[in-house]
Amino acid sequence: MAVRFHFWSLAALVAAVIAAPADAQTRKPTAHEIAAIRDCATRTKEDMDAGEQKCLFKLVADPCIGEPGSAPDAVTADCYRIEGAIWDMLLNENYKSLLEGLDGEQTAKARAMQRAWVAYRDTTCGFYDDKIRGSMSNMMHAACHTRETARRAMLLDFFSGL
Repeated sequence: MAVRFHFWSLAALVAAVIAAPADAQTRKPTAHEIAAIRDCATRTKEDMDAGEQKCLFKLVADPCIGEPGSAPDAVTADCYRIEGAIWDMLLNENYKSLLEGLDGEQTAKARAMQRAWVAYRDTTCGFYDDKIRGSMSNMMHAACHTRETARRAMLLDFFSGL
């Protein structure tokens, strides 16, 4: 009985170690990567479509991934998460900046708007897991999360400039 318990414990540990890279970010964004996205977002502030086309994935995730199809799904997902961390930082900065310019009623509405957006992002990106399943869903979920976060960061920056 004890041998069977140890076997299953070891099997669970091995499965967790194998699955970890798909969910774990292996490194933090570099100062250069942060500056590249921040500068690009600033240059394209007036045109969110241009910001998405010029800034999203091209400066951090794509160079991290390399040639399309060359990196394993877990590495690709990690590259998207690294870029996503930058956009999340910008989103938080832009949200704080937006709130600083609002009165009490507007602040309450901005918070409600942001909570609704978080639910939308999580539900939308989570659907990749439900629809695709498997290791490819991790990559697509991470790309979705990064894309939606970048779009939101740019929108909040736009709102704070109004």
